[in-house]
Amino acid sequence: MRITLLKDFSASAVIAGFVTVLVGFTSSAVIVFQAAQALQASPAEIGSWMCALGLGMGLTSITLSLRYRVPVVTAWSTPGAAMLITSAAGVPMREAIGAFLISGVLITLCGFTGWFERIINRIPISIASGMLAGVLLRFGLDVFVAMKTQFVMTFAMFCVYLLARRTVPRYAVIAALLVGIAIAGGQGLLHVEAVRLQLAEPVLTLPQFSVSALVSMALPLFVVTMASQNVPGVAVIRASGYSVPISPLIGWTGAATLVLAPFGAFALNLAAITAAICMGREAHEDPAKRYVAAVAAGVFHILIGLFGATVGAVFTAFPKELVLAIAGLALLGTIGNGLAAALAKEGEREPALITFLVTASGTTLFGIGSAFWGLVGGALSLAVLQARRRSG
Repeated sequence: MRITLLKDFSASAVIAGFVTVLVGFTSSAVIVFQAAQALQASPAEIGSWMCALGLGMGLTSITLSLRYRVPVVTAWSTPGAAMLITSAAGVPMREAIGAFLISGVLITLCGFTGWFERIINRIPISIASGMLAGVLLRFGLDVFVAMKTQFVMTFAMFCVYLLARRTVPRYAVIAALLVGIAIAGGQGLLHVEAVRLQLAEPVLTLPQFSVSALVSMALPLFVVTMASQNVPGVAVIRASGYSVPISPLIGWTGAATLVLAPFGAFALNLAAITAAICMGREAHEDPAKRYVAAVAAGVFHILIGLFGATVGAVFTAFPKELVLAIAGLALLGTIGNGLAAALAKEGEREPALITFLVTASGTTLFGIGSAFWGLVGGALSLAVLQARRRSG
């Protein structure tokens, strides 16, 4: 296994793994902090949350990617953390930990029993690809939105990316990132003064179970994580052309949540947006070697777990526009492939387009994000149109 990994190793895959973690952390870590604060967590407990989540994401990403030779990236449940911010008021930390454990049990059962995979297998690839393109659209747009506030840096990154795509395509994102960091440093936009070497310390909290926490936290956390994270996470894997058994992926994220919940890992799941970075051509031209990017992302996640405060400061040292630009550039190829696959079959083109539009709209209903509703809208549209053709 080690020999194969070394043979497949590439700098582009490592950079893709770094960008994956950079985008995931800078875009949603603040929501996790707020969720912990809503439960009145102490600074030590917040550090423990980041430690447990980082280790959980890192170990599951590495082991599952090596096991299946497919880029499997796991993440914390961002919509789950957002839900905790609003529902955690007045809930003691021990009862919250109990709710995390119950949610983890439900995710584990849905995974290992095969129930979740039987449902997800019914989603056509065109609908899944439309959802993927819709989820990632705003990241592509953000490249040009960032030009409004940091034109010189962002435009230079864009130009370097295009030139590198023509000459050294595997290193296009690397080149754009290096140019962005150099310009940001020259303009005084890198805030490295806050970086301090500091190890995180796990804090064990024994669970306590209550009906109120079950209803207000455990069940909503389970539903939101499965619908808003695992469903699009599987769709990204399928739309990227990878075939891997879904049940163990979901099952092991649930099992990891069970083990690490007492330390603050509220919910682990398949990543969607960040996973697409590891599955794109920028990670490696050969799809069979892109799993190395997910392994690299796992290593960076473990570093977050071990040095949570330090790594957090490193990531927040980057200007927002640099993060937006590098994420969008890294995902351009995946967005294009998603749109191509979504619109390839004429008979499924309109439902796929509806999926894309609903997902891209960002609509949230009942606490569940637009990716899920895009799949629902596309599936309903496909069923209606196919029924009309059969009756005609």
